[in-house]
Amino acid sequence: MRSLRARLLVGVISGMALLLVVFSIIIYTVFRRALVNQFDASLAATARILAASVEYEGDEIELELDFQKMPEFQRVERPAYYQLWRDDGTVAARSPSLGTDNLLRLEGSLGVLVFQALQTGSGHPGRAVALKFRPKIEGRDADQQPANQQPLTVVVARDASGLHSNLQFLGWLLLIASVGTITLSFLFAVFVVRQGLSPLDSIATEIASVREDDLTTRIGTTSVPEEILPIKNRLNDLLSRLEDAFKRERRFTADVTHELRTPLAGIRSSIEVALTRARDTTEYRVVLSECLAIVENMQTMVNNLLMIARLDACQVTFRQEQTRLEKLVNSCWRCFSDKALERGIIFENRVPAEMTCESDPDSLSMVLSNLLDNAVEYTNEGGQIWTTGGQADDCVEITVANTGCQLTSEEISQVLECFWRHDSSRTDTGAHCGLGLALVQRLIRALGGCTTVEVQNGGVFTVRLVLPRPAKS
Repeated sequence: MRSLRARLLVGVISGMALLLVVFSIIIYTVFRRALVNQFDASLAATARILAASVEYEGDEIELELDFQKMPEFQRVERPAYYQLWRDDGTVAARSPSLGTDNLLRLEGSLGVLVFQALQTGSGHPGRAVALKFRPKIEGRDADQQPANQQPLTVVVARDASGLHSNLQFLGWLLLIASVGTITLSFLFAVFVVRQGLSPLDSIATEIASVREDDLTTRIGTTSVPEEILPIKNRLNDLLSRLEDAFKRERRFTADVTHELRTPLAGIRSSIEVALTRARDTTEYRVVLSECLAIVENMQTMVNNLLMIARLDACQVTFRQEQTRLEKLVNSCWRCFSDKALERGIIFENRVPAEMTCESDPDSLSMVLSNLLDNAVEYTNEGGQIWTTGGQADDCVEITVANTGCQLTSEEISQVLECFWRHDSSRTDTGAHCGLGLALVQRLIRALGGCTTVEVQNGGVFTVRLVLPRPAKS
């Protein structure tokens, strides 16, 4: 039952078959009851006529019955039968159609009709009704009949073959009608389900036409049913995300290639120049120092790329430790204080001295070092850098801000991407590769927090870090 078409067909046909079976049973039951009641009413009327025709003449029982008006008791084919019993069980009268046979004596209360199915002497199915009554006494009115008059029992039976034939015909008619209806419904359901699922086939065809080297194609099937429209929209969204991911991958590959090619070209150029002629030891040391500096920058970039890859793959483990944030900020700033002093940059740590955070101190140190390095590099001459902190019941917030930002709002939305730079020409390749803020974002995300970047009035570039606080036990 993996096929949706099969599930729909089985569900629809099963439901229709169940409804037809229930409907047929109800119809058969209602008609059967109506026909049987009609048959029994005829028997009951005949029994009452016979009871009204019986009188006592002294000790003798007289049956005043006009057989010409009731010929069913004398006909040869499918006759009717009656038999009259005294209260002591002796037979008082019987119909000519019985011959020497006897009907089944049915016991019942006085004046109460008792019905029962039986088999007639000819072997056909039949029905009988019994009525226990007090016969009239000839010459007396109804109010003069004695209360202790001996009752009689009359049983009237009739061949019910016609009734059974009608019921059998009704049953077969309902069965054939149900089978025919189910067959036609199945054929119709196959057509309807096929037409209803055709948009899925169209979407599948369009998906098959999407090439791996061209993800700009979108599913454009028109007249999509409302139930399938979300699938189409989600698939188009998925294709858009895949297209963006492939673009980022291609851009990332190009950026890595460019970032590695430039320092390698620098190393090669330095070595080639050094080899053009014999040089003294001092000159060789200068060349080697330049090459070492380039290699160190390349190693830093590779280490950052490796850390980002491990963070994306959730392969980095963290240790939770209570950390004083003001002390951690001061410790990270020492590495950049001399450079800031050379450029006349003022640094102010506004993080409260008592503010703590339970997180991984090494990761937080890496995050703050990257942010402060970025701030010192891009703050204007004589500008200002400051850090602030605050905490709530469920989070801790740290901000690093600096003046002199010239980025637009569109550029701000890209600063957390790998290898993005404001200088699109990458003239400072080798010094900065655009991985610092991307690494910050992934580290904070791995620690369970989030990173936001914004530019405030006056060119203030602000990075806001929000870290969760563990719930109090």
